[in-house]
Amino acid sequence: MMSIEDKKEDKKSTGLRDKEATKCRILDAAEEEFARGGLMGARTEAIASKTGTTKSMIFYHFKDKEGLYLAVLERAVARRLRVLQKIDLHGSDPEAVLRVLVETLLDDVSAHLNLTAIFMYEAIQNKGKYYSEISLATVYVPLIDLLKRGIESGQFRVMDPHHAAVNIIGMSVFYYCSLENIKHLWPPGTDMLSKEMKEQHRQEAVEQIVAGIRA
Repeated sequence: MMSIEDKKEDKKSTGLRDKEATKCRILDAAEEEFARGGLMGARTEAIASKTGTTKSMIFYHFKDKEGLYLAVLERAVARRLRVLQKIDLHGSDPEAVLRVLVETLLDDVSAHLNLTAIFMYEAIQNKGKYYSEISLATVYVPLIDLLKRGIESGQFRVMDPHHAAVNIIGMSVFYYCSLENIKHLWPPGTDMLSKEMKEQHRQEAVEQIVAGIRA
């Protein structure tokens, strides 16, 4: 039989779990809403409706709409960093590491399409104002360091690693940024997000990137 103290502790733990679960639901719904209209177009009322909460509850957890937006961005960057940290970035073969890194990046991008839209809105609406606040550059650092190492070893051609990193990321995400535009290059009705189409993009992007970087 639980003691009074145990019951209090159990109630406290349950409350913390419920609080975190609510925050996660809000962040998930906010991610979808920000992907539809960016910070300017998103409506906290819509987020509250989807999560069965209220604007007051959202602001209790995240202070205001801007705070919620930052939390969504911070979670996205943290999630991507965790994915990249699983890669052995110090492997002896820079080209093999680059291939794995790009494949991993492409898989993560295709699995979280909302983030691509949010990042596009961030550039258009806010001129990247919030990128600096969430240290987005940290996502590029592993790739830039890898390119530098490959150049030093002579396995990669001489290049500006910062420009190369930007172009590699661009080749990885452009397909998903411009789906509604580029779909006209294929026969009408082609499912641009089918497993087959995403795999084709993945293979083409990886091979073009590696070939373009190789010495």
